[in-house]
Amino acid sequence: MSAPAIRPANVNDAAFLLPLVDAAGEGIPAYVWSTMAAPGQDPREIGMARIGGNSAAVSWRNAWVAELDAVPAGCLFTYAQPERPEPVPADLPPIFVPLQELENEAPATGYVYILATHPDMQGRGVGRALLRFAERWRGPRGMSLIVADNNLPAIGLYQSEGYQVAAQRRIVTNGWRTKGQNWLLMLKP
Repeated sequence: MSAPAIRPANVNDAAFLLPLVDAAGEGIPAYVWSTMAAPGQDPREIGMARIGGNSAAVSWRNAWVAELDAVPAGCLFTYAQPERPEPVPADLPPIFVPLQELENEAPATGYVYILATHPDMQGRGVGRALLRFAERWRGPRGMSLIVADNNLPAIGLYQSEGYQVAAQRRIVTNGWRTKGQNWLLMLKP
């Protein structure tokens, strides 16, 4: 089995990235897109516009794509957390408050925002390769990521790469559905 090749995403990757962004976000992206959609509009159109655009956090411009034998297999969005986190905005939708609180507990780290492997490519080292690639953004305080407590395969991968649970917050659903109970902040020194 060959090692995944990792390259910057391009606008043509948007359709590949769409389901992975939603999966990594535990369905929150699709929920948010549904709240933004006009009556009768497919929420995926909103997702494609955001991923295919230039300014959203989930824009293809912020992504990396792993390939196995030239076939897209997974994606990574990562960035450096600021040394001094901003206060949680009073108008931040409740669904995002626990996530922002946890991000704020990991200043000066490299943050793995989205990491996902296509279901057909799982178990082939794609997630591990992307996680290791993310270390290029390591901050002075190491690496950080947030995962739902019911995502046991991901938690196992992260632990095997040296990440440990540092904090948790109760998941706020506010109309979105999940089987998870808590968001876990995992840190790697």
